[in-house]
Amino acid sequence: MHKLISSLAATAAFALIAGGANAAGYPERSITMVVPFAAGGPTDTVTRLVAESMSKDLGQQIVVENVGGAGGTLGASQVAKADPDGYTLLLHHIGMATSATLYRKLPYDTLNAFEYVGLVTDVPMTIVAKKDFEPADMKGLVEYVKANADKITLANAGIGAASHLCGMLLMSEIKTSLVTVPYKGTGPAMTDLLGGQVDLMCDQTTNTTKQIKGATVKAYAVTSAKRLDALPDLPTVAEAGLPGLQVGIWHGIYAPKGTPADVTAKLSASLQKALKDPNVVARFAELGTVPVTDAEATPDGLKSKLESEVSRWKPIIEAAGQYAD
Repeated sequence: MHKLISSLAATAAFALIAGGANAAGYPERSITMVVPFAAGGPTDTVTRLVAESMSKDLGQQIVVENVGGAGGTLGASQVAKADPDGYTLLLHHIGMATSATLYRKLPYDTLNAFEYVGLVTDVPMTIVAKKDFEPADMKGLVEYVKANADKITLANAGIGAASHLCGMLLMSEIKTSLVTVPYKGTGPAMTDLLGGQVDLMCDQTTNTTKQIKGATVKAYAVTSAKRLDALPDLPTVAEAGLPGLQVGIWHGIYAPKGTPADVTAKLSASLQKALKDPNVVARFAELGTVPVTDAEATPDGLKSKLESEVSRWKPIIEAAGQYAD
């Protein structure tokens, strides 16, 4: 009996040690980070920068997989159904919050289907137009749009996209409905804006900064609280008299519900290191954004942000009456 008890005790001890070693050894193979949008878009750009830096820190490759469609909900759904082992992650933007209202029949519970890793960055939006658009500044733009609402076209990258959300907020703030033109992605929308086929667009600095600097589009305002170092001459929406239009397209990393807490903690710590990586900081600056703080790049930081943003956007979307299903 004594030998049996000793044997069982030894087995239990070995199991505990082995379990601890497995947890401490994470990751032991490559990780897939799902981007719920097409390759080459603003969120894809942010993801690849962060994934590359986190890969170096974790010692395993983070493979970026683009699963676009349905305003980001297809990719989110795929991750929600994945094994909760830390090897499938999701990097999503503000659409994670707005989809909770935009889609009345989601295949997952937005606030409860995921574990939180942390916030990544909060990207400002810019209001831009075709380069020969008539209004000279934001005040003039608002007046011109109100007088010609039925003739002005406002492009977006599809329902649920950052440009769609910003466009809804713009129309809400100026109390004027415009002719919206949805595209299948940011690329086609920007192409038509550059070609003059559409008049206006509201999109992330990660997608517009290069065009603004190159004067291939006409920029009116940035939706951040302060002017951007990358675009110092571009006034803020508050300076232009529209403080309610201040909005950022924040990004966060999620894991399937049930992913062990020590795994999400390790991922969060790696994220914090990545956001201090000089290359990431420099590239973010070129794109008109900055990394979030260490306190925000945590499970609690992301959870708090998502909950507050679901509440903020729900009445705006319901008032617009634009649903994706």
